[in-house]
Amino acid sequence: MEFLSFDPVSKSLSLKTGPKPKPASDEVLVRVSYSGICGTDLHIIAGHFPCKQTGSLTMGHEFAGVVESVGARVTKFKIGDRVTVDPNSGCELCNDCHKGCYHLCVDGGINNTIGIFRDGGWSTHATVPEKQVYRVPDGVDMDKAALSEPLSCLAHGWNRMNPIDVGERVLVLGAGIIGLLWACLLHLHGLRRSVTVSEPQPKRREGVKKLALDYETCDPEQLRGREFDTIVDCSGFGPAMEAAVPLLARGGRFCFFGVSAPKTKIAIEPYEVYKKELTFHGVNINPYTFPKGLGLLEAMSDTYLNYDNLGIKAYKLSEYKEALDALKNGTISKAVFKM
Repeated sequence: MEFLSFDPVSKSLSLKTGPKPKPASDEVLVRVSYSGICGTDLHIIAGHFPCKQTGSLTMGHEFAGVVESVGARVTKFKIGDRVTVDPNSGCELCNDCHKGCYHLCVDGGINNTIGIFRDGGWSTHATVPEKQVYRVPDGVDMDKAALSEPLSCLAHGWNRMNPIDVGERVLVLGAGIIGLLWACLLHLHGLRRSVTVSEPQPKRREGVKKLALDYETCDPEQLRGREFDTIVDCSGFGPAMEAAVPLLARGGRFCFFGVSAPKTKIAIEPYEVYKKELTFHGVNINPYTFPKGLGLLEAMSDTYLNYDNLGIKAYKLSEYKEALDALKNGTISKAVFKM
């Protein structure tokens, strides 16, 4: 098989070949079809986000493919099934897991994610525990199925912020792929001209228009003096978040959805939080929302998830340098590896 090997010490990637892994008794061997590059992956490569530190790592926590073989104890899947993977799980032993909050688990959650702490999908093949495998809905193309993990995270974000009522003045910060998907999600739920997408890069603002959502797009400088009931940050950029908090109307809510570098800090005036009764929500991965993400995959697939409209480009695994450069330069919103 081919795979991208990441060295956490030198922060370097290299394309390698090796034998296909054999699934353990409770695992499924997936022949990967598509595997996405997430903004978190860029943070990991830059050394700004925690990951496995001993030995090499095959990254990739957003992937879909076809079952090639199964372990002796696997009962729910068979060879040839089209599947997608939830990379997150808990230890199932700690207090957080017992409360149904495995995403907060110190030993699990983001600290045990496939593709971050365990070998993942930047490979032609990957072994995955059966309990983290889901069938791709009938009629959904495999390229779109690779978006099931980020959509499951959006489903958790929607749960945290719900209700976002039709007519609410909503500001989406950032028009990268997550900002675009949030804009599509709001449109899916009936929000129309009350949504604004703020983005400093003109090319990305043009990308919003390609989705034909009829949403206002603007440079952050054009937001001065305006008010919003709900703000969803999809940038993870500290200065953007800090500048947006004062834009919240009385009773306003702020969603920290974009993943910031761990030591990012912003200043907030507690008196304003008190006076306006502001609410702040953190959103951490996708606890028990993968089925909802698959529901969104079905509901959004034909209308919202066109790669060209979203600015997504597919690359061969051997073209990883071009893919990473295109993401860093902002010429695309997302890259996926097509195996």
